[in-house]
Amino acid sequence: TYQVYAQADAPFRQDLSQILQLQTRSANGAMMPLGSVVTLNRTTGPYRVLRYQLYPSAEIQANVPTGHSTGQTMAAMERIAQRVLPDGFGFDWTELAYQQQQAGNTATLVFVLAVTLVFLLLAALYESVTMPLAVILIVPMCLLAAVTGVNIIGLDNNILTQVGFIVLIGLAAKNAILIVEFARQGELEQGHRREQAAVEAAQTRLRPILMTSFAFILGVAPLAFAHGAGAELRQALGVAVFFGMIGVTLFGLVFTPVFYVVTRRLSDRVPQPPTSKTKVVAEARGDDGDGEAIR
Repeated sequence: TYQVYAQADAPFRQDLSQILQLQTRSANGAMMPLGSVVTLNRTTGPYRVLRYQLYPSAEIQANVPTGHSTGQTMAAMERIAQRVLPDGFGFDWTELAYQQQQAGNTATLVFVLAVTLVFLLLAALYESVTMPLAVILIVPMCLLAAVTGVNIIGLDNNILTQVGFIVLIGLAAKNAILIVEFARQGELEQGHRREQAAVEAAQTRLRPILMTSFAFILGVAPLAFAHGAGAELRQALGVAVFFGMIGVTLFGLVFTPVFYVVTRRLSDRVPQPPTSKTKVVAEARGDDGDGEAIR
């Protein structure tokens, strides 16, 4: 049905017989009274008739249950609609749900790009393709701690939680870089064994890492345990970062030295491109290869 409003003065549209006298155009273009082609009956109808893409439609709004994401809720509604709707009926998403469906699962791509960017920056810093692995390998453990915390609290993996995951990638890399850099200096510049250099680096950076990490954890605690209006938004970000930073601190201090030793052993087996120090030594030897190298 379509709602039609007669644009006529009140005295000419107060009775059904007056509506039948309204003129409409026929197929040949001539004007004719509406009563010659239609009959009028008094009946009841909906106050508001919805149409979506020219089809009569009914609007359904669903609340996302606690502990489930909007994607899971949309998938459940699609399964129910396909099972219970009769032939000739269909469904479509609109507004924010439509935009989410069109965007697809871009979160995985964002995570991969973030980790790749960190890896490339570290590869340029250390002039090595294996050394950055000592930093990158700690990231999955920290994300696992964040996901565990989100599941314990009973929250869903929404966009704010995913933003917290991106933040954790940088925080985990920051703490790991502190240990790896000191271990690298102890091995290459001070001549320590790599195992000893890794342990001493973790001991040296223990207090700074604990101070900065616990300061950050206490800073996001009000978000993680927020109450009141809009608390679900603050909790989504705060819980992920809160538990993730605990994982960054614990896993980083324990496993980063191990990853450093493993990647250093791996680098001994992988040919590395000449660094700037190697080029200086080669130039100091002369064209014929004779002479003492300057280190």
